Formats: sequence, structure tokens, C-alpha cells
Amino acid sequence: MFNEWKLKDFTPGEGHSSGASSATLADEDWHDIAVPGDVHRALIAVGRIEDPFYDQNEFNCAWIEEREWWYRVHFDGTDSALRVGERLRLVFHGLDTFATIWLNGVELGRHHNMFTELVFDVTDYLHPGQQNVLALCFDPPMAHASDPSGFIPWGRNPERVYMRKAQFGFGWDWGPRLPTVGIWRPVELRRERLARITGVHFYTVERAADNQSALVAVKVEVEPFATDLQSTPPLIVNVRLSSPVGGREVIEQIVTIASPEAIIYLSVKRPDWWWTHDLGTPVLYDLEVTLNQGDVTLDQQKRQVGIRMIELDQSPDPEEPGTRFFRFVLNGVSLFAKRANWIPADSFVGSISDARYETLLTATRDGNMNMLRVWGGGIYEHDVFYNLCDSLGILVWQDFLFSCASYPDHNAEYTREVQAEVDYQVRRLRSHPCLALWCGNNENQWLHEMQFWAQPEYHAPGALYYNHLLPETVARLDGHVPYWPGSPYGGDDYNSMEDGDRHNWQVWHGMQPRRFGEPPVLDQSASGVSFSHCTEDVGRFISEFGMHASPVLETLRRCIPADQLFHHSPSMDHHNKDNPKNKGDNLMLTCTGLPESLEEYIDFSMIAQAEGLKYGIEHFRRRKSHCSGTLFWQLNDCWPVLSWSVLDYYGVGKAGYYYVRRAFAPALASFKSGADGLELWITNDRLSEISDTAIVHWATFSGQVLLHEEIQVRIPGN
Repeated sequence: MFNEWKLKDFTPGEGHSSGASSATLADEDWHDIAVPGDVHRALIAVGRIEDPFYDQNEFNCAWIEEREWWYRVHFDGTDSALRVGERLRLVFHGLDTFATIWLNGVELGRHHNMFTELVFDVTDYLHPGQQNVLALCFDPPMAHASDPSGFIPWGRNPERVYMRKAQFGFGWDWGPRLPTVGIWRPVELRRERLARITGVHFYTVERAADNQSALVAVKVEVEPFATDLQSTPPLIVNVRLSSPVGGREVIEQIVTIASPEAIIYLSVKRPDWWWTHDLGTPVLYDLEVTLNQGDVTLDQQKRQVGIRMIELDQSPDPEEPGTRFFRFVLNGVSLFAKRANWIPADSFVGSISDARYETLLTATRDGNMNMLRVWGGGIYEHDVFYNLCDSLGILVWQDFLFSCASYPDHNAEYTREVQAEVDYQVRRLRSHPCLALWCGNNENQWLHEMQFWAQPEYHAPGALYYNHLLPETVARLDGHVPYWPGSPYGGDDYNSMEDGDRHNWQVWHGMQPRRFGEPPVLDQSASGVSFSHCTEDVGRFISEFGMHASPVLETLRRCIPADQLFHHSPSMDHHNKDNPKNKGDNLMLTCTGLPESLEEYIDFSMIAQAEGLKYGIEHFRRRKSHCSGTLFWQLNDCWPVLSWSVLDYYGVGKAGYYYVRRAFAPALASFKSGADGLELWITNDRLSEISDTAIVHWATFSGQVLLHEEIQVRIPGN
């Protein structure tokens, strides 16, 4: 219905005075724009800007932030008159970000949050059987970058914290400043009758000790808008759960709705459990929920669900007194989380194709990773991301979108936006079997405490969200996926090795371990940032660590002019957002030596990253009894860049990807240097025992054999 959208920009305030909101404006000279999408991609398509990823064209796009952007679309109304008890609702699944909406010249309302849907009842404003005009005006984001109380935030590009908008778009140490504008998720017109389903929550209540039966629940939420719950005939919900395995029973239950919320319990015999791909098969069931009145179907929702139980074990570790576990337990099995951190797959998040997600997530599974952390400075991902993680058997650690900054938590309007956002996203994502953790933020408490280490009474602005609003909302609307206040969090220093999860940025950034009340110390010398420090880390769960590397030469050729294809050229340094630009030299110094050409830089940086990731992962996996996960930074890129990723913007693997794939293999053999010589360790993440022969062969590069030995090994499952 909503096709052939048009786009035009104005000086702020000029669009409305020019009649852009009216139904009669002639807009033939406006640009065509795809929806979902964004302004930048539309301007590239019509030649108004050059590719922002090429050379330093990013700077030539800064003017886009300063303009007012208008969308318009002409569409036909419904082809038949509404019956008694029917209504029409206009649903915007994602507007980025500060928008005012008009229908046929009438202002419907305003919107201020990229991460919530916007819904209008347009029954009285739509012209059935006639042409209608929908117009939207997007304000410049910086017009909203203030707080009426005078709150001054800290953090990278702190203007971003005033708005509920993708934070990375204002620039990061791996990303450009390209804050997006536009309709970034679909728009639909819904015709509804009498009542609708407002929510479906599927979860596993309990499992038998032998996993041979499970009790599952389907919570159905209903809004009767043109009838009531005591109507005759009554409102009926039909729940149908279908097994994917041929010959298994279909479980069906019908209940009468007597309140806005009903919970239907289903007993499943011989359930096909949802597992991560490395522990089993991620089996999905078909769930169908139908709302009826008499013989009339009023609403229906279909989705795929998984029968699984997820827990976060934080019990004391009896073998290391004074410490606690931080491990995920899936269907009763403690697993080692082998994974990476995920950032948005493109700076232009409204234009990411399903095929791109499939490429990156399939590479994640094929890289032996069983978990991704959706980082808190990006977006709540598109549905296709979570659906693919469900089907591929990849767990998701979901950050709420607060990152590396202080956030206003005393502003009532801002707090209302956060509450609406969290309500919407928890209800949207809670039934995905891949969902393993809700996390309050990325690094906010940790960075705040380091900055104000001598003022322990000064709590991080935003604590209202992390300590109250978020956990209370998760408990109210989900209650079956664990919540964690932040990453990192726990212990004496939020980045403790004794409790909670930990970010190891001693390697690469030189940040030294510390305790509460101690000043932060940096050692950015070659020895200070060496990946050899990984073996000093006895953390419980390493949720960030990593090293830079160049992408392949072909990727550089696509974004760097030919006359600047040399290390530290202006264009190359522009595509390295970390500072100082030679920080990677210290990593290469201790591994490969310094490069003398671009080709050597590509090879040396990749080798240093690959060896460093392998070294760290092997150490953390050798601590499997005490460390329960390692999530390196980072899997992917949002543009072609020199960064911590192992898959570049085009999905091409660096050497680090292939090293990680081997280091994350279910059965790992690794060597550890000890005081008494070299130790061979074998780590078994499979649930079955390994009984085999290890052949140890030690030789010089010239071929002289120093040792050859065969060792019988037996390692129990997990």
C-alpha cells in the first residue's frame, strides 16, 4: 500500500510553511526514496552525495544533520466501508528519530524514539476508496540535544545521550559520524475488528530431570476495543503448538478469555529441546495463536518457538574461594560461551538486507561460536537477526541501548521514553529461544567509577535505569530470561576478576587491573599492551577483549583512493577511528615486528590479531572449570575500516576469523608454558567423552625432531 515515497529537505521550519504537510502539495520534483531505508542511501542513489565510506567523504555529509527532512506518500484508502466494530490503525515500526506525522493535512502526533513503534487510530482521518496523503517531517537531531535541567553528560560525542537514537551513529572508535534519518522499519495500515492480540509470550516452565517431558506456557494478552470480556458470544483463544518432527502430536487448547491476559499451559511429552548448535539441534516448534468470537477470526499471530530453559549460575566457586561463577546453564547443561560482540552490520541500519544477516550469522555458526552479544551502542536488531539466531542455534546476550556515557535519569520526559522503549522491546523479543540475557548497559558504571574514583558517593547518572526501571520491567514482562545490570559488572571494581563479567582492555589499550577507590593506570608501552597479559586474567567471564587488524587489500581498494594506498596515508588513518593511529605498532612489535609496506601491514596486523585472539581464547578455555565464556571484540564492521573485527564490512574473514574458528572448536588441544616446561591441555565442550591419542611432535624449522610422543587421553563430556 505504501509505495513510491518521496523525499525533500528544507531549512528547519521551512517545510511546513511551504505546504509540505498539506494533502494538495505537488511533490513530483521530490526525490524517490525506499522505505524502509534512510536519507543517506537515497541521496547516494540520486547523486547528491558520494559514497560516505569512500576516502574522507564522511565529512561531506555533515550538512545532512542540519536539514529538515520530509517524506510523503500517496496511497488509496480501504476498498470497502468499515463495519460496526472495525477500526484502522496506522503503525510505524521504526522512525529515526524526531518526527511529526500528518494524514491528509491533519497532524496526528509526534515521535521521539528510534526504538519504539508509533501507532495512530486513523479511522476518522482516512478517506476510504480515495487517495490519501501521508507526510512526515524529521527534525535535525541536534535540535533536541539538550536537557532542560542543565544536565551535562560525559562520554564520546556526549550530545548523543540526550536522544533515544542509535548511539554509534555519532561516531565511535571504529565507526564514522553518520547519524541516520528516516523511516527505518516498515509502515502498515491494520484493519481490526472488535478485539486484537496485543502480546504472545511463550516460555518453558519446567523440565523433567531426564528431559523427557516439559511444561510450557503461552501467555496471551488481548485488547477488546469494540466489545468487552463479558460479551456474547465470548472471546475465545485457540493455541496450537506443532512439532517439527513427523509423527509427533499436535498440542491444541482452546480457552475463553475472561481477562485481558490468559496463561495457557501445555504439557509436551518427549520434547525436542532447543540447543545451541554445538550441543545439539536448535529445534523450533510452530506456534499459532488465534482470537475468535463465534465463527469469526478476529486476530492471529504465528511464530516459531523453542522449548528450552536458560539460567545464569552465580553460585560461589568452591575451588577458588572468594569468587563466584558467571555461567549460562542451558537445559541443565553448563556451557562455555564461545562468542563475539556484534555491532550494527551497516552504518545505515534501515538498509541492511536479510542476505547480509544470513552471511554474517552463518559465518558465526561456522566459526564455532555459540553466542553473540548485541552491544549497547547500536540497535535492537531487526527481526531477521533473532529469527536466524533461533534457527542457527546461537544464543543472544542483549544489551539495552546505553553505552560509554552518563544518561539523564532525572528528566521525566526522557524516563517515559526509556520506559516505553523497554516495554516494547522486552515484549517484542522475550519469546525468542536464542535470548540468553538482558543487560543494562555497556561500560557505563565502570567508566564512571574510573572517572570519579575519589567520589564513591557519586553514582553513575543512569543508575535509575540499570538498577530499577530495567530489571523491574524485565521481571514484569518476561521473568524467564536473566537480567544483569551492566557489562562489565561485579566485584571490587566493576571490572573484577572475582565476580561477574569482565572486559580485558589491558591488552590493546593498556588499562591496568585495579580496585574501587584506586586511580586508573595506563601502560601503553609494547610490553604493557602485549597479549601475553591474557594469561594473567583469571576472570569469570570475559565479555570483551580484542586487537586491531587491517582488512584484506581488496576491501581497502574499495574505500581508499589508489594514490593513498599506503600505511598512515590521510585516507588510511581516516579509516582508523582509534587514537593514536599508531597504537597497533606496539602489538606488532612483540609479535611480527613493524611493517615496511602496506602489504606487510595487512599481513602483520592480521597475524598479531590472530595470534592474540588464539592466545587469549586458549587460556580462557583452559580455565573452563572457573571461566565460563569469552566474547572477543568484535565480530563485524559497520563500514570498511581498520578495526577489531574478524569479518570486515563485506563479510571477508581476516586471519583472526580462521584462528578463532579453530580455537573455538568443540575439542581443543592447546599448549601452556609453565615453570616446569610445556603443558598440553585438552578441553572438551562436547557432552560426550573423548577417548583418543594425542600425537605431540616438536621440531625446529630446519626439521630437527626434538620430541615425538603419543599420549592416550580420556576427557569426560563438558
